[in-house]
Amino acid sequence: MQQQSSPGTAHDPRTAGMTPPSVLNLNAYLMYATGKAARRRLTDTLTAHGLRLWHLTILAMLDDAGPLSKGDLASRLDMNQSDLTRTVTDLDAAGYVECARDPSDRRRIEVALTPAGRCALAGLNTDVSATEADLLAPLTHDGARPVHRPAAPCPRAPRTGPGRRRPRRHRRRTGRAEEGWRA
Repeated sequence: MQQQSSPGTAHDPRTAGMTPPSVLNLNAYLMYATGKAARRRLTDTLTAHGLRLWHLTILAMLDDAGPLSKGDLASRLDMNQSDLTRTVTDLDAAGYVECARDPSDRRRIEVALTPAGRCALAGLNTDVSATEADLLAPLTHDGARPVHRPAAPCPRAPRTGPGRRRPRRHRRRTGRAEEGWRA
């Protein structure tokens, strides 16, 4: 026996999978949905080459900036150091980058783009451009123009709400028991 549902609920086959017009009028939702579609298509394009978005990002950064230390790369890309190390290791294994110790500071590891990496980046840029063109094709010429302009970097929004991190408070250790430290 089939369960009866009222029109407009998720069980109604006429509205299942459809986004209501009130949601489609929200620019924030449209940006989210467009970004999600763009990321999915870009991921598919990069996966065909055995790469991910961070691989492409690191290759592009090294192409623009030249050799950088892993710490500088992580800082410039606002990337977790361990994630960066894993991604650089992938690129090194593929022959796209070369890692070498900095002769002036043996603790630093410099990462440089190889000729194979530069060639791979050129091919990726061609494929990514085709993917972007396909994604933006439904827009009119005037509608696509603002998307092609380079975006200004967005300032990082302050965290609010329950997930907000509190600033660390550093106390100087004096060894005095009255301050809450054990002598």
